[in-house]
Amino acid sequence: MNTKLLLRCVSTFLFIAIVGSSLAGESQKKQAPTAPSIEGTYKLVSRKLPDGRMLSGQDVVGLLNFTKTYRNFNIAWKDTSGKYFSYSLVSTYKLTASEYSETILLSIMNDEIGGKGIAYTLTGRPATVPVKMRGGRLEFKMPFDPVSAVFEGGKFTGTNEGVFVDTWEKVKYPAKRAPQR
Repeated sequence: MNTKLLLRCVSTFLFIAIVGSSLAGESQKKQAPTAPSIEGTYKLVSRKLPDGRMLSGQDVVGLLNFTKTYRNFNIAWKDTSGKYFSYSLVSTYKLTASEYSETILLSIMNDEIGGKGIAYTLTGRPATVPVKMRGGRLEFKMPFDPVSAVFEGGKFTGTNEGVFVDTWEKVKYPAKRAPQR
């Protein structure tokens, strides 16, 4: 009889230990930081210059797209003399709760304003920067240029200190409708 009682106690103890460790594992999985997402298409809506002037419309145009692993960025603006600056970029990226990594596949810069003409980059050069997350706000410095990025809600703000503050809004697509019969 003591043997049966002992076996029953051991079995109960093992059951509780297995279930308890399984539940603890589930709890830890839920507490682990999840990778943030910046996926989507963003349209440049305005640029604020250091003197307070706001540019929009045809004075500054931009579109930015993040898929799960690729970034495609295009921007162009003209100065008061009518000269243009444009920049296009294709890269791969990875975003975690602590890092943003990017590898340039192709970039094309046309700097009429600075008198430099067209420059191509096909380096495949990677770079990684730290990420700060606070609530629904995500911040990091872009690895290959002086722009600090802030993603919050459906907005992206790109700041090049003393040069501009760009405001981008996530493009919302209409909901797909069920086929009409």
